[in-house]
Amino acid sequence: MKAVVPALGRPATHEEWTKVTVVLFNRQIVFLDRLANDIRAKTGAAIRRAEILRALVDALESEGIDLSAAKSEADLKALLCARLRA
Repeated sequence: MKAVVPALGRPATHEEWTKVTVVLFNRQIVFLDRLANDIRAKTGAAIRRAEILRALVDALESEGIDLSAAKSEADLKALLCARLRA
């Protein structure tokens, strides 16, 4: 019977995570950076862009907003903005 050899490299810290690449416009990156800086200035907490994006996705999921009628990014934005204004 072979001995179990531990995996090489950095250990996984969270099995649920999958790294993805998302292309954002420069203005969106600037917005996320400003938001993170504002949060840090007010609370002292260092929040990363990825944490902001994950929180937004989780909030969207938990609200159960139906976006299935969207045919484009513009449609998604319009539906989300209408819901946020309500």
